[in-house]
Amino acid sequence: MSITATELKVNLGKYLSLAETEDIYITRNGKVVAKLSNPYQDRVEVAKSLFGILPADMTLEEAQEERLTIKSQD
Repeated sequence: MSITATELKVNLGKYLSLAETEDIYITRNGKVVAKLSNPYQDRVEVAKSLFGILPADMTLEEAQEERLTIKSQD
């Protein structure tokens, strides 16, 4: 989504909420000058991609340890 800087100023709360789910590009004089985004979005996408891959009884710590073990063997 692309909005003007003025629109952002007027409706900041609205766009902060929207930024949780999508990137907001802010323009000034027709040029993109900033991007408002969720800093955790990449983590959420990674977590969603792993859903169903890890066994239900495996803890986060066990998964991290397994990953480190495999990485050190490479």
